[in-house]
Amino acid sequence: MKHPPLKCIAIDDEPLALELIKGYCAKIPELSLVQCFEDAISGAEFLNKNVVNLLFLDINMPDITGIELVKSLKHRPLIIFTTAYKNFAFEGFELDALDYLLKPFEFNRFLKAVHKAIDYFNYKSKSESSETENLYVHSEYRLVKVPFRDIDYIESLEDYIRIHIEGSKPILTLMPLKKALEKLPADKFKRIHRSYIVAASKVKSIQNRKVQLESGVELPVSDSYSNFITEWTCN
Repeated sequence: MKHPPLKCIAIDDEPLALELIKGYCAKIPELSLVQCFEDAISGAEFLNKNVVNLLFLDINMPDITGIELVKSLKHRPLIIFTTAYKNFAFEGFELDALDYLLKPFEFNRFLKAVHKAIDYFNYKSKSESSETENLYVHSEYRLVKVPFRDIDYIESLEDYIRIHIEGSKPILTLMPLKKALEKLPADKFKRIHRSYIVAASKVKSIQNRKVQLESGVELPVSDSYSNFITEWTCN
């Protein structure tokens, strides 16, 4: 089922930047740009009174910064930061920004960020069902879509997890292993150790309380999760 266009607004103290965003949005049918603001306070007032799905937001503004604006919102829309300053990237990441566009940005880069927002909005709109085929995580200041089918295993690193991807470099993100497990389909991913989740389809063999994956990686199975061995051998 096709979703209606995302309602979005843009806040930037540079009129030329707003005109650029307005022109880019007009080329994307999945977006409906309902308002533009040249000052953050007016934009914040609109956001607190209206439902908005996506916000294009400059960071370095004279009255309040984009970072301060986001922190003040009771209900945050999806956020794409648009700024000329690289040094705000980490703060944007902490606020779960979808993307971080460095001015001046071309239409193709803008479109890539918008498609990410559309994908994530559709993902969040779905009920917790088998329709969802991807895990979304924040890594390197951006939202990353990780297809379930590409995941070999997930490793806990205290407050972080490392997602090991088939044929690609691992993805590091701030998330406890327990929360990651809650986001994964229970029939496809199993916890085998306090530090590991494996994709059941990638398990090649189990011997001496060790799981060997198709990639050749070996992982331990702890006593607390030894029922996985029985489940795997019965399938």
